[in-house]
Parts: sequence; C-alpha cells; structure tokens
Amino acid sequence: MFINFSRMRTDQINLLLADDDMDDCDFFKDALNDLSIATNLTLVHNGVELMQLLTKKELELPHALYLDFNMPRKNGFECLIEIRSNEKLKELPIIIFSTSFDKEVVDLLYVNGANYYIRKPAEFSNLKKVIFKSLTLILGNNDQQPLKENFIINSI
Repeated sequence: MFINFSRMRTDQINLLLADDDMDDCDFFKDALNDLSIATNLTLVHNGVELMQLLTKKELELPHALYLDFNMPRKNGFECLIEIRSNEKLKELPIIIFSTSFDKEVVDLLYVNGANYYIRKPAEFSNLKKVIFKSLTLILGNNDQQPLKENFIINSI
C-alpha cells in the first residue's frame, strides 16, 4: 500500500521519540531520514522530560509519539497512563517502542490505550519498515486503537 505523505499533511510530520538509549535514538533518526518523509523529530530521554514537554501549554502535539517502555525516572507505562488520563493529550497516537516483549505487558499496554506496539528490530531495514508501517497506519486516519490482533507492528 502506498501512502502519499505529502498530500496527507500540509507541513512536516511532527514526531516525538521518548527513549533513553542514545544509540537507539540515532538508529531511529537515521531510519526516518532514509525514508525521505518530511518529518520533524523531537527527542526526550526519560519519562519526566516527556511529560514536562507534553504538558506545556504552547506545545502543538506531535502527530505521533514513539514511547520506549523501559526508561528511567518514569517508565513508558507510567507515561501512557498519565497521557491517557489527560484531557489535552488523550487522543495523542502512542506507539510503544521497546526491546522487550512480554505478552502480559503488551496486553496491559493495549488495555491501557496504546495505539500500537513495536518490538525494536535489530536490522536497519526492518526498523525502516516498522516506522513506515506505523506512520502509514497513524497518518492514514487510522489513529484509533486497532483490534488486538493488529496491535503489534512487525517488519514482515
């Protein structure tokens, strides 16, 4: 399926990545740049920093938040709960982006309102695929939570 991103938004696609691992942040930025999609990526490195940014009155919300599950100070699950309970933030599309894969945790993330779950791939080409796929889903007016069987985004 081809999505013409330039026709979906008049400006750049604003993305927010919350991840404490600098190598993973660089990997994500490189993959995003390789996709040749007009994006503006903002990075934060822990959950406290994320929530401080998101609750600024003048902030224009990003089109999507890629949220690492395992972060210091406030983890991804705590941030998810806080975002979904905030009237201003509750519609923000959230893609959990994590190295771990525990089915019970994934189920809990789904129940608590995450839009999608991506297990961080080790291969650069697979990272590009899951980022593209997630953007296609979120920006294709499919930013509502999917059925549970479509919650996990794979590179296949």
